Amino acid sequence: MTSTRRLALVGFVLVAALGFLVYKGLTSALVYFRTASEAMAQRAQLGTSVFQLEGTVVRGTVHRVGVAEVSFEIRQGGATIHVENRGDPPQMFRPGLPVVVVGHFVAGSDRFVSDQIMVKHSQQYIAAHPNRVRASSGT
Repeated sequence: MTSTRRLALVGFVLVAALGFLVYKGLTSALVYFRTASEAMAQRAQLGTSVFQLEGTVVRGTVHRVGVAEVSFEIRQGGATIHVENRGDPPQMFRPGLPVVVVGHFVAGSDRFVSDQIMVKHSQQYIAAHPNRVRASSGT
C-alpha cells in the first residue's frame, strides 16, 4: 500500500469516527418534553428513553426514601405517574406545584425514575413573588 493510500485511509477513518461522535453527542443531548397524559399515551413508543416529564405534584404522595431520594406522584390531564427521584429535590419542591422531572420509565412498568426535578413557577407564585422569580431567572 502506498503512503498516499494509507494517508487517505487514516483520514477516512478519522472523519468517520468524528462524524459518529458528533452524531452520538447530538442525539444523546436531545431531551424530549412530555406532559403526564402525553407520556402515558405514548408509553410504548417512549420505552426507556430519557425525556422531560411535566405534571403537578399530587398532595399526600410525597415520601422521603433514604437520605437523598424522594418518591411522589404527578398528575396532568387525568394521567397520574409515580416518580422516584434520586437526589435532593429543589428547596421549593412541594405538593400542589407544577414540576418537570428528567428521567425515563422503568422497563415493563409505568414507574418513572428521575435524577432532576425543576419546579415550575405558576402565575400565582409569580404574581405573589415577582422579585424572586426575576432574580432566579437572571433578569
